[in-house]
Amino acid sequence: MIPESQTLTKEQLLSRIQEVGRERYHHQHPFHLMMHEGRLNRVQLQAWALNRYYYQSRIPMKDAIILSRSEDREFRAAWRKRIVDHDGERGHEGGIERWIRLAEATGLNRERVQSATEVLPAVRYAVDAYLDLVKNRTLLEAVASSLTELFSRDLIALRMDALRKHYPWLSGGLDYFTARLDQAPEDARFAFDYVAEHAHTRAEQEAAIAALTSKCDILWAQLDGLHFAYVQPGWPPPGAFVPEEE
Repeated sequence: MIPESQTLTKEQLLSRIQEVGRERYHHQHPFHLMMHEGRLNRVQLQAWALNRYYYQSRIPMKDAIILSRSEDREFRAAWRKRIVDHDGERGHEGGIERWIRLAEATGLNRERVQSATEVLPAVRYAVDAYLDLVKNRTLLEAVASSLTELFSRDLIALRMDALRKHYPWLSGGLDYFTARLDQAPEDARFAFDYVAEHAHTRAEQEAAIAALTSKCDILWAQLDGLHFAYVQPGWPPPGAFVPEEE
């Protein structure tokens, strides 16, 4: 047990962060487990793709907030990459466009997804809470909240295999995940090095770990909303996505 007054080494900090991932990351959520076991139907996958789009669409906004809070030119130059990765740039598509294609592969209309009018209130509140986190907590905590990317590569690889196996009709829409296999680890390394370098005290280290925990809670809460609305008990609220065949 490390005394509370003792600053963690870089290795100890990484160990604590990895512990958060093992215990709190959404790879263990029942909705994801159902997906990876092939137990979701097309409608449930549509609901997932449509609601997750709202999160995807806010990622570059989140990164722009973080970018605006730093006075370090080198940090801003490195962090800009994240916005380009998701928004794309002239002549090159980004992650948001790739996610729309995934949603289209489930059978959804592009305009319906982009409108975000049928997003679950629980998902909207959770995603907006993420924007509030990076805006209102310290820059160190905002950067630390992105460290879920340390855990995402393994989940992405598992998800790609599961989707190809159980939902082969989605195979043409998996480009988003292919790109993230390289992008996420690179982003995670930069963010962790930043946190390790700028968390000078144990209190700052604990604040960074708490911010990561909050981010895990935000990801979990989105899946809670999906599971309640479209799995059990299956009660989508007024105004939320309802498949046309119903």
